[in-house]
This record gives sequence, structure tokens and C-alpha cells, in this order.
Amino acid sequence: QVQLVESGGGLVQPGGSLRLSCAASGSIFSMYVMAWFRQAPGKQRELVARSIGSGSINYADSVKGRFTISRDNAKNTVYLQMNSLRAEDTAVYYCYRGPPATWGQGTQVTVSS
Repeated sequence: QVQLVESGGGLVQPGGSLRLSCAASGSIFSMYVMAWFRQAPGKQRELVARSIGSGSINYADSVKGRFTISRDNAKNTVYLQMNSLRAEDTAVYYCYRGPPATWGQGTQVTVSS
């Protein structure tokens, strides 16, 4: 089975930057949709960024202009570059690959002074 392993989370001050990585045991060839979701305590999991193999990319309104999703297909890795971080970005971030739907274990991002 395919496994996804996130890394790069941690504590960062407001206005800071962080880059998350998602390493896949299998291919992230362009036919697969790769995405990042996040979930804060007491809130529903929400889509943050999505990359479709054709080149189409979507972002949640709350992160547009601040976050960038990218792929390195040769390394089977997807990234989420997060800039100008805010306290409300605090959440567990999950990597997604599909179809079929596969989820990573999540990595904690905390934005606090």
C-alpha cells in the first residue's frame, strides 16, 4: 500500500515561514491529485491546497498569496511552502494523494509568539 510521511512542522512566530514535505512510498506521477488539508481542534478538516496533474492548482481563500504547493515527481515528494504565517494557521496538516484516497499521519504547525 502507498504511505505518505509528512515532515517540517513545528513552532513558528507570526509572520514567519515554514516548509512542509510529504514523502510518498509510491509515485506522485501527474495522474495523481496531491493536496494538503489541515484540521484545528474543534474544527472540520479543510482543504488548504490542491495540485492536479494537468497543472491546475487551487488554494483556500485564507491562504492565497501566502502558501505554495509544489511537486518533485522524481523524488516522490510534495511540498507546502507557508509564508506570512498567522496564528489562525495553527493546525495539524495532512498530506493527501488520490485516487485512491491516501492520507499521511499529519504534522503539527503552531504559529505563536
